[in-house]
Amino acid sequence: MIKLGVNSVLFKHFGFAEAAKQIALCGYDGVEIAAIQGMCEHLDLSRWKEQKEELQAIVAENGLEFLSTEVASLSEDRLLPAFEAAAEIGIPVVNVGPGGKLGVEEDVRASIEKLARMSERAASYGVTLCVKAHVGNAIYNTPTTLRAMSEISSPAFGIDMDPSHIHRAGENAEEALPAVLSRVKHIHIRDCKGREKGPGPIELQACGRGDIDLFGYCKAMVDGGYDGPVVLEVIGATPDHTLAQVSIVAAESYGYLNGCLKRLGAR
Repeated sequence: MIKLGVNSVLFKHFGFAEAAKQIALCGYDGVEIAAIQGMCEHLDLSRWKEQKEELQAIVAENGLEFLSTEVASLSEDRLLPAFEAAAEIGIPVVNVGPGGKLGVEEDVRASIEKLARMSERAASYGVTLCVKAHVGNAIYNTPTTLRAMSEISSPAFGIDMDPSHIHRAGENAEEALPAVLSRVKHIHIRDCKGREKGPGPIELQACGRGDIDLFGYCKAMVDGGYDGPVVLEVIGATPDHTLAQVSIVAAESYGYLNGCLKRLGAR
């Protein structure tokens, strides 16, 4: 059965304990703990050993599990401690972006080379490194994702298929998913209006509010036999957003995704 979770970046202005409590109250199975430098570091890679027991206790107390962590950066200085922390804390997947710039061939090559090298390091720790196509980056759509898949053989490498980025790259995510599903090991999910560069305000990133065919996307997931985590990743929360506001985004998205997946027999 597909497990649903929330990236704690939605709760960036609150502590991890409060985030986990609200995520559990919404009905989710687990959490992706944010380790995104400069944005949200509920997992602080400079002192994860001090945090380990507290983070594990918070997750256990709320009946959740760690589904993943998002580091975003491809920097070796960030990824090596992330792999060690993930292995020790019990986090199976480390998510990153591809970096580089759209349309620059040398950036595509550099991104794939770094991902291949870092996947081998991830394997040595027993964790999986996943990358997602990202608007404006070197790997940004299905063809560039397929290229990475063909050039990286490590079983510790996976695709994090985020429909909002594929949608904003001009594709229909529900049609694009089957082509890459064989290597998809994690899914970030959110909605968005239109195909603009940014994902929009947090309220319009709630699943079911935007223009992406997320039911069709869920159906493609289930039809293809995907059984990994599906994690709500909503960015852009500000200090002005109350705990109630960010929790509503999480709760509304849970209701939508859980309903879709129940109808499809995957929950």
